Order: sequence, then structure tokens, then C-alpha cells
Amino acid sequence: MISLDQVLTFGLAAFVIIVIPGPSVVFVVGRALAYGRGVALASVIGNTLGLVTIVVLVAAGLGVVVQESLVVFLVLKIAGAAYLVYLGVEAVRRRKEFLTAGGPDDLGPTMTWARAIRQGFVVGASNPKGYMMLAAVLPQFVDRGEGHLQLQMLLLGLIATTIGLLSDSLWALIASQLRSWFNRSPKRGEAMGTVGGVSMIGLGLALAVTGEH
Repeated sequence: MISLDQVLTFGLAAFVIIVIPGPSVVFVVGRALAYGRGVALASVIGNTLGLVTIVVLVAAGLGVVVQESLVVFLVLKIAGAAYLVYLGVEAVRRRKEFLTAGGPDDLGPTMTWARAIRQGFVVGASNPKGYMMLAAVLPQFVDRGEGHLQLQMLLLGLIATTIGLLSDSLWALIASQLRSWFNRSPKRGEAMGTVGGVSMIGLGLALAVTGEH
């Protein structure tokens, strides 16, 4: 249904876009610094499921609506930005609780895998970068002569999602190792909880004030 040339060319384009730190990367790094490896990887799973939702919506035609409608894009952008700011505020407010969890693998009473997945899903599904990549870039790699355009978009979108999954997981593992080092000192660990929260707040504010396109 899709050729090797499509896979390679779109895969390269998606890789270049994905490796540039955006909402997903900063969110995952913030989760890793605040909660540790387990929650960070759960957040990656949720974020990936959110991106898969975007792929399905774009393949079904929503991508065209988002691309052409400034109102839809702005609503999506503000909703995603507001949620990131909320999560960042919560991370800063509870930074001392994170340090009593006992280590990167202990999720503690304030966070579970299920909750981390749900939060990651919201961030992934409301990620404007994901919509713009899949709605504006992906269609350029569809072979209209082969037909089955929606299926082509779905398959290519899943390739991008897989690249994102691997990239975000690597970021989560690296950041969680840094957390382990900082948490050897209570003050450094608390500072990392603050950094994780502030990074998400900053990202949310940046998304809210970025340009329209």
C-alpha cells in the first residue's frame, strides 16, 4: 500500500521534526525529573496513544479542518497549553512529595501508572505540533495515484508515532538517570521537582503565545 520510498522519505522528515524538542519531549522530561523513570515511561505510553488518536483523526479528514480553520487550531493550542501549565503547577506544588517516594521506580501515593497514562494522553492528543506535522507534512508524501489515501495516511502516521515513541522513551530514560543523581541530595532532588514543573509551565506559556501557523 505504501512504497519503500514513501517510508524512507517521510520517516526522515518525521524524524527531523520529532527530535526537535517540543511539547512531548518537554512533558516527558518534566515527568522524569519530577516522578522518575516509571511515571515518565507511562507518560510516554499515554502520549503515544494521544498521537495515535491524532493519526486516526487526520486520516479521517480532521487534519484538513485543523489546517484550514484558525479557530479550531487556536482552541486546540490553548487547551493543550492550559493543561501543561496545570500539570507544571501541580509538580511544583508537590515537589517535596516526590522525594518521599523512595526512588525512581516508586510511584508514591500521588501518581499511578494509570493516571500518568491519562495525563500523557491528554498532552499527546492536544499537541499542536503533532497536528501540524500530520496535517501539513504527511499529505505531501501520499501517492494519490495509488488510491486508498486514508489508509496511506494512517500507515505513514503510525511510522511517525513509532519514531516518537522511541525518541520520547530515550528522553525519559536519560532524564530519569539525571533525577537519580540529583535525588542523592534532598535539596537537589527538590530542585529537580521544581525544574520539571517549571519546564512544563514554560512550555505551556510558550505554546499559548506562539504564532498562529
